[in-house]
Amino acid sequence: MTTTTPTARPTGGKSRTKNVVGVRHEVDAKELAAMGLRDRWYPIYPSRFVGVGDMVKVKRLGVDWLLFRDATGRIRMLEDRCPHRSAPLSVGQHLGDRVACKYHGVQVDGNGTVISVPGMPGCALEGRTVTTSLAVAEAADTIFAFMPLTADSEVTEFKLPDRLANPEVSWFSNFAEWKGPWRFYMDNVLDPMHGAFLHRDSHSMFGGDTSARFRIRETDRGFFFEKTDQRGVNFDWVEYCREAMDYVDLEIPYAESAGPGGNFGIVGMATPIDANNSAIFHWRTRTVSDWERDVWRFMYKATLEEKHWAVLEQDREVLEALAADADKDEHLYQHDLGVARIRRIYEADAEKQAAVLRGEGL
Repeated sequence: MTTTTPTARPTGGKSRTKNVVGVRHEVDAKELAAMGLRDRWYPIYPSRFVGVGDMVKVKRLGVDWLLFRDATGRIRMLEDRCPHRSAPLSVGQHLGDRVACKYHGVQVDGNGTVISVPGMPGCALEGRTVTTSLAVAEAADTIFAFMPLTADSEVTEFKLPDRLANPEVSWFSNFAEWKGPWRFYMDNVLDPMHGAFLHRDSHSMFGGDTSARFRIRETDRGFFFEKTDQRGVNFDWVEYCREAMDYVDLEIPYAESAGPGGNFGIVGMATPIDANNSAIFHWRTRTVSDWERDVWRFMYKATLEEKHWAVLEQDREVLEALAADADKDEHLYQHDLGVARIRRIYEADAEKQAAVLRGEGL
């Protein structure tokens, strides 16, 4: 795991109204909810997609970022703006421990500090940390970043979900980009009942009743949303977890023909790209060791991975077909307690963060 310390672009003077790091206009609770809440860790991009010497541009939470590895292989994440004239650094040159803007050659290191201004050596810009850099960590084949709300935000400790941190658990990572708000993904996974309908013809969710009763059960890190009258048959429960990052944890029963390891576990996360697009991350897991681990990993690549992608495609097709305001005019019932709960949590968070930006309670 690697980390860096975040810095933020100065605002040009003290103000009671703060602004979101990387965003150059005032943001309210509605926009925070749409573009992504701050002061938490998010998965950003698969580690394997950023090689030594690569410069990769990604948009996350509505901001353009540059990912690159420095001379030691350490991942760095900078706002994709040169501090001189805001040209994108991602189209510049990789210089090992820094990047050079293509426009005027200004060189910025992985901490966002200007190292050199070739056009005017010794100018006041040199030595200043004026490009936003983020705290990053690499784990589970993924680059994670802490997304601060303001320049004063303190980076929380990075912690992987239990399944991914457990050495007895073998996992495969999965990344996709979907058209649709990130909140649609969270609604979908907090709705286990859709498995008995949307995924009825899948390889793993064909069993069980198509009617059920649900309950919410509190945990020390979030809550379970689970069927009260069926367990271990279909997509019968999901746990929403709030730790270093927000994620969902669930299990799908597997037949013995799918190899050793018992139930198939899933850790899922969604990172907003912008208000209308989402980066979706899954880790598919089983608790296996020794020869059983080898069998499971062989079977996954040989037969199961394609089937798992087919299930994800069923979700993607439905969520991408939803209208952008699909969650604004609904008639919810008992199966939707999890959906209603997660929405209230995020609405409350957005209001609290908007209050911080307004300077309330400071």
